[in-house]
Amino acid sequence: MSAMTAAADTGLTTPVLLVAMPQVLDPFFHRSVVLLLQHQDEGSFGFIINRSTGIRLSEILQGMDVAWHGGDEATAHFGGPVQPQQGTVLFAPGTFETEAATPVLPGIALTQHIGDLVRLAENPPDHFRLFLGYAGWGEGQLLEEILRNDWLTAPAQPGLIFAPDPDEVWSEALRSVGIDPATLPSWTPERGGETTH
Repeated sequence: MSAMTAAADTGLTTPVLLVAMPQVLDPFFHRSVVLLLQHQDEGSFGFIINRSTGIRLSEILQGMDVAWHGGDEATAHFGGPVQPQQGTVLFAPGTFETEAATPVLPGIALTQHIGDLVRLAENPPDHFRLFLGYAGWGEGQLLEEILRNDWLTAPAQPGLIFAPDPDEVWSEALRSVGIDPATLPSWTPERGGETTH
């Protein structure tokens, strides 16, 4: 019961963006922005939205016998270190009919259904991301990190989620809540010991 109360005390409601603060040095999460989709007592999960894998969608989908009819430069995104072989598509469905998509934000849905992927690949919407893996936290873990000030929250905006340049998302997410990234202190591993719990 105390974990539930503590989780409620953070006021963290999903979907929301988690913006890693400079002291987060883990290579998976340094300067990352996570679209958090679920936050419950037993755990939390979401997708890192600003990490391209550099692997072209056409190559990945060819291995699945799915034809990609979108831009040749389109790449898969690294959603997080958990189950990196698992693919999840986040997209703006518009008039697209899906078999198993779940709405996550107004005008944005996600799916892991191969039939949906085949149809999306035939005529990809402007807002389309294939994530490999996801970010997950065990019971109480994310709450502890938030209380340690490792994460700042920002509104989940489609313009950030589907930004054309993933390298700009971290700075833009900070600016969306009135923080100039240049004003944040730089953080080195030596200073990491100064963090209070």
